[in-house]
Amino acid sequence: MQQARPDSKRLRQFSQLVFTCIATLVSYLISGTDARAQIDLAASFPERQVKIVVPFPAGGASDIVARLFAKELGETWKQTVLVENKPGASGHLGGQYVAGAKPDGHTLVLADMSTFTMSPALMPSLTYNPGKELTPVVIAAFSPHILVVKNQMPVTNFEEFIAYAKTQKNPLSLGVTLGTSTHLAGVVMSQSLGFELNFIGYKGGAQVVSDLAGGQIDSTLNSFLATYGMVKAGSFKLIAVASPKRFGQIPETPAISEKVPNFVTGSFQGMMTTTGTPPAIIEKINAEVQRIAAKPEVQKRFFELGSEPVTLNPKEVQQWMVDQTAFWGKVIKDNDIKLQ
Repeated sequence: MQQARPDSKRLRQFSQLVFTCIATLVSYLISGTDARAQIDLAASFPERQVKIVVPFPAGGASDIVARLFAKELGETWKQTVLVENKPGASGHLGGQYVAGAKPDGHTLVLADMSTFTMSPALMPSLTYNPGKELTPVVIAAFSPHILVVKNQMPVTNFEEFIAYAKTQKNPLSLGVTLGTSTHLAGVVMSQSLGFELNFIGYKGGAQVVSDLAGGQIDSTLNSFLATYGMVKAGSFKLIAVASPKRFGQIPETPAISEKVPNFVTGSFQGMMTTTGTPPAIIEKINAEVQRIAAKPEVQKRFFELGSEPVTLNPKEVQQWMVDQTAFWGKVIKDNDIKLQ
């Protein structure tokens, strides 16, 4: 009797099914191993000193926020969390340093996130790509910019400032950190209101407000967090705020958006780390920073500084970065702004 030959089509289907099952099982085992490895990495982090690089001089908004979180994180992790200032190149000296660090989460950069969202369009000659070589971790706090002027300027409110700026033979000077949101916000504000400004570049906000208090420059747009204390001390005059509407602590101060629709700019203080850092470590840092930001004593300190916490997970921070990069890129292109 002749032996029946197997159906070749069914045999191929059966072989494919077996292969798929094996591949799925292997993938499951590998993913399970990866998941356990991620959990282990997060559990053991940090294994040594953590460094938070602030790419601006001491005393500015980034420095204040970094030192606040460094203290709290150090107590939580039982490890030293060091803040190191590396100013230069409009914040990118410190950013490039972190981009070249070991991708293990032990080296972070804390700065106004606009430093990195504006760079692709503003500084195409950068020797590194912050969008690819740095990965966002968390946005720790938001503080709106405030427009302040030297005490010698004969204005007391926003209306008077606009009128005064328009009548000057020589443009008023505005101290800014070149290549950051204070710089571009000043460009948008002056163009929208119909007057020119003479932009004076600094390495960081602390130097700007020091010169403003001394009368060396006429005005600045700077973080509420780093500036309002000197307003209360009488070092210079508060004229307007760059929040969506009048700001809680200074309700009598007009918002620039009352004259320039949708004008909202400020200091989004956030952390980034080296691309390639395991996601579990990024998620752990994000969670720890948000936990600290939710503490009543920290929120009280934020309120005193004119800031507020921001609650975004790492994926949401990444999307925010993408959106902001597109927005500022358009502003830079439309105004043909270049930073050499």
